[in-house]
Amino acid sequence: MYRSALLRAGCAFSALSAALPVFAQDAPADAAPQAYHDQRADIVVTAIIPRRQGDILSGTSVVSGEELTRALRPTIGDTLAHQPGVSATSFGPNASRPVLRGFQGERVRILTDGIGSFDVSNTSVDHAVAINPLTADRIEVLRGPAALLYGSSAIGGVVNVIDSRIPRRVPDEPIHVDGIATYGSAANERTGSGEIEAPIGDKFVVHFDGSYSKSGDLDTGSYILTPALRAQANASSDPEIRDLATLRDKLPNSAARTWEVAGGAALITDGGNLGFSVAHTDNFYGVPVRYSLDPDGEAEKVRLHMKQDRADLRAELPVNGGFLESIRLRAGFADYQHQEIEETGEVGTTFYNQSIESRLELVQARRGGWDGAIGAQFFARNFHVVGEEKFLPRNETEQLGFFTLQSFDLGTTRVELGGRYEHTRVGADADETLLNPAYHRSFNALSGSLGISQELAPGWRVGLNLSRTERAPSAEELFARGNHAGTQAFELGNPDFGLEKSWGIEGTLRGQGNGYTLSLSAYHNWFDGYIYDTLADDSVCMAANGGEPLDFPCYQNLQANARYLGFEAEGTVKLGQIGGYALNLDGVADYVRATIVGSGPAPRIPPLRLLGGVELQGDRLSLRGEVERSFAQNRIADTETPTDGFTLVNASLSFKPLKGNDRTTITLSANNIFDVEARRAASFLKDYAPLAGRDIRLTARLSI
Repeated sequence: MYRSALLRAGCAFSALSAALPVFAQDAPADAAPQAYHDQRADIVVTAIIPRRQGDILSGTSVVSGEELTRALRPTIGDTLAHQPGVSATSFGPNASRPVLRGFQGERVRILTDGIGSFDVSNTSVDHAVAINPLTADRIEVLRGPAALLYGSSAIGGVVNVIDSRIPRRVPDEPIHVDGIATYGSAANERTGSGEIEAPIGDKFVVHFDGSYSKSGDLDTGSYILTPALRAQANASSDPEIRDLATLRDKLPNSAARTWEVAGGAALITDGGNLGFSVAHTDNFYGVPVRYSLDPDGEAEKVRLHMKQDRADLRAELPVNGGFLESIRLRAGFADYQHQEIEETGEVGTTFYNQSIESRLELVQARRGGWDGAIGAQFFARNFHVVGEEKFLPRNETEQLGFFTLQSFDLGTTRVELGGRYEHTRVGADADETLLNPAYHRSFNALSGSLGISQELAPGWRVGLNLSRTERAPSAEELFARGNHAGTQAFELGNPDFGLEKSWGIEGTLRGQGNGYTLSLSAYHNWFDGYIYDTLADDSVCMAANGGEPLDFPCYQNLQANARYLGFEAEGTVKLGQIGGYALNLDGVADYVRATIVGSGPAPRIPPLRLLGGVELQGDRLSLRGEVERSFAQNRIADTETPTDGFTLVNASLSFKPLKGNDRTTITLSANNIFDVEARRAASFLKDYAPLAGRDIRLTARLSI
């Protein structure tokens, strides 16, 4: 199934790639698309029809410029953790995936320039995302119904990392150089990244980039284990276990080394553009130890060595016809693998994943107040695991989707209709090791949304969005059947699962005026057939394991009704002017409450969080201080432990040394200044791996 799909898709991409530049030669000279670098900072390209951030009927964040430089961390999750509605899985400092509105894993899509990351980070929280934040020009986050046009698995939202590996413009200078270097004290982190773009003639651009990062064990500034686990360790008669109660500061086995190289080229003409890129990523990192307090137990010290080879294609053809304005194509393929290396140096388990994805968008010409886009998306994956901790049979997924977004401006009222149809086929080979017969399932999912917004006054809009979504279960949810060290569980899926369905409603209020902005979102989702894992009697998993004993507790996937509700708030206000400096105040608040009907609270839900900052901002110098309060999370599932609240105090100083060059900056920041103990409720590993303690960071970004 997968190989034939790959061949068909490859032939289609090749034919279209060859045709686009031919068509482009005949396009009118005034049809050149607007270059990305020339767009306004608040234009959200992930919205399919580029919109101002304030006009999107869903929670939206855009991170770029100084904010991105200040927030930059080795993982996407930690880079975005200060955005409204966003937390992180925080499985140590090297594997941290974004959590959007309490959703993670299969309900959040992480994209690079509109298509997938082609990794296995959705399979387990100890698997890192194969996207390097260092390459990002900006990161866009869409939460809620607007994200559904990127797949039914995006019900929580979409994170889109936008880079310039496939050039988007012809540089004005003979050669354009961007670079960034960072030192972080908490993990002795040393990071460097650079990219070069050079025009060849007036229409062709080549691009090269590379990065290297190395860090030691993370300094947490606190005890490694929670107070409850330390008390349990102190009560042990085993002296080695009692020693764990005093373990503090350095987080064992959390060092990492990552490098990446990439190259790309693009033909950019008045009649369109066509480009490609290739990249290789190598990431070698440790997974923090989950210590056993049982004298007969064993604490595994595992390191992961991840490699990915990736190729991407992007093309855009202006049409300027009666119905269509342009045609856009994105496609990518990746060959991924990672090895899980035991303390002895032996490879215990290897994960292999080959994926291909393509996305074709037909952008309609604007007619009066009507515009929109229609498109198709194809995805295929071949995934298998080899080794002693194999918990999934070899499986293949193939998905074809069709989508549309239609927008109508009716004076001060805007109406948007969105729809997506997906056909998904998932199959698993028979596997004697896992006692797993062959399975083949197919699903037809239909999702849609209806939104309306009304201008209340100039600069102020209120909106309401109603959505209906259907999601096909993943191979992991269907076919898991084995011991999984990453989650310390014997995971048992259910091949008979049906579609996960939900209704959702979201209300928004956004406004801006002289010196202030405000954005509010509130949402409620009702799930039917919500897929979740829960602790089950060991006999259930032992029966699936042929009566053999289990290495870990039994966790079984089930379906039930569920409810998610929450809110996000974000605002800024200019307090005054001090000489040439503006004094600004900003704040973020978010909260989510999730319940599985008949079971209780959903697991790993972030608590109420408040963040406030004061910034003195000038043309070349900015000074910022902020306080983040994450409240305790005591509303927990039966399989969890409570999470204490914490307060982090951060400060930063940013300087632009080159007059007239806003993209060259030097940033000095101090994070968690008071060295407090902090643990994220959304983390599987929170009881064994606190967040970074005091971290002094120096970042220099160069753009010439």
